Amino acid sequence: MGARIAGLAVVLACTMAGGKNEALKPAETRGENGSVVIKATLYANPEAVKQVLGSDLDGHFIVVAVEVAPRFGKEVAISRDDFVLKTDKDGERSTPFAPSQIAGRGSLVIRQTSGGNGGSAMHDNDGPIWGGYPGSPGPPTRLGGNGVGNAGDPAGATAKMHSGASEKENPLLKVLKEKVLPETKTDKPVSGLLYFPMEKQKVKWLELRYDMTGDKVVMRFHEDR
Repeated sequence: MGARIAGLAVVLACTMAGGKNEALKPAETRGENGSVVIKATLYANPEAVKQVLGSDLDGHFIVVAVEVAPRFGKEVAISRDDFVLKTDKDGERSTPFAPSQIAGRGSLVIRQTSGGNGGSAMHDNDGPIWGGYPGSPGPPTRLGGNGVGNAGDPAGATAKMHSGASEKENPLLKVLKEKVLPETKTDKPVSGLLYFPMEKQKVKWLELRYDMTGDKVVMRFHEDR
């Protein structure tokens, strides 16, 4: 009887471990146009993100590893903003964040003065981004009408800019910079990570789009089960 119980425990442990590994298994996709061939691997849940970065980014980000290979020896300009992650869940879409937007210094902190949750925002060329990592109450979304995030201005909020001069650099920033997809002109394959401010998504809902010169590539992710 004792041997049977021990054997059953081993089977259950292996089953649970297998289920966990399946949950962490990334989904993949591939697409191409007249200029490039793209391979992408999706890390959609916090546990998988942590395996890649050593941090789960508080569960507010989806990470996509991409390889962009120019075709026919043609030189192409690689830009992270040419990528958009879209979800069928609610139609939300997002361009990737730069490492400094996720873990950099000098952010704009916004505090609510009449109810609601406080948070932080960071500025880039497209306007302020509400939310932010780490320590924000929700996922980062961009303020304004560029189709990404598209959140409204928080009512009753006051803003204060931190220079960042007295802040220690977040060690995560170095990791994000080292692994991010480089922006460059090249005729050789380039690979790296994209950090999308999106959370609580299923693989079947997600679609990666690439549009460098109007020749759009639309890629759906597929789970290897």
